[in-house]
Amino acid sequence: MIVFLFNVYLLILFLLVWFKIVPFNLFWKVSPLIVLLALMVGLFIPMGWGAPSGSLLVGRHSVQIVPDVSGEVLEVPVQPNLPLKADDVLFRIDPTTYQAQVDALESQLKFAELRYGQMTQLQRGDAGRAFDVQQREAEVEQLKAQLDGAKWNLEKTVVRAPSDGYVTNLALRKGARVASLPLSPVMAFIDTSETIIAAEIPQINARYVEAGQPVELTFKYLPGKIFTGRVETVLQAVATGQVKPSGLAVMPTEVQSAPFVIRLKLDDADLAKRLPAGATGVAAIFTEHVKASHVIRRVMLRMQAILNYVNPF
Repeated sequence: MIVFLFNVYLLILFLLVWFKIVPFNLFWKVSPLIVLLALMVGLFIPMGWGAPSGSLLVGRHSVQIVPDVSGEVLEVPVQPNLPLKADDVLFRIDPTTYQAQVDALESQLKFAELRYGQMTQLQRGDAGRAFDVQQREAEVEQLKAQLDGAKWNLEKTVVRAPSDGYVTNLALRKGARVASLPLSPVMAFIDTSETIIAAEIPQINARYVEAGQPVELTFKYLPGKIFTGRVETVLQAVATGQVKPSGLAVMPTEVQSAPFVIRLKLDDADLAKRLPAGATGVAAIFTEHVKASHVIRRVMLRMQAILNYVNPF
């Protein structure tokens, strides 16, 4: 952009000299250098913190689906990359053993409740001991607790979607055996209920960025288009500044000026839901400082949006 403005000035100067409107003296000969320095110092360098810009990335929460119970898969009704609603069935596990456990506990509970009632009647008629009644009551409560656990296991043989989203890279098939192991997820579920849009802003330019400031964005996925939004929050930590607990003394690491991450929110909520995870682009944030540079930044962003038609990087 600075090259374009500088060339515009040279063209205007050439026309002024050609038509002899200004004399081609020493001042006008060195004026391009003066204009170049003025553009750099007065506009383009301050634009870095007045209207900072940086690469952005669209992310989504990924949930590793691990069943709560083990068993053979009977059915996988979902299709990969198709929208799902919360509580839609992802797959079903053979419930035979879990149903049998529920049936057995229900029978035991029914008998225990019968014996508890009989002992209570005997105790009321002074023909039984209070200890026997209390023992039978404890058996009933214990069986109820076991039955609740067995019913929970039975219910978990149907694995459901935790939220709105979709399943990707689906390899689970009928007949496979799954286990309730934290390190053995059986599918990846992408949560679409929330869209995360984060931009990287160099530390030197992030000093005036605050929540609520207007933002313009362009995506590689949607070339030639500009979208509006707001700064949602400025993340207060990056990995290079994180101190982890350990049993070691301080170990010096290479100090790097890592960019700060700014979380953004689109004004168009429907567009945010449609954006695929991993979409990239460029965002420009317009602060309350150096407002004269905002127009230049808007023009530069639109140039990048048009270049997205041909520039794959």
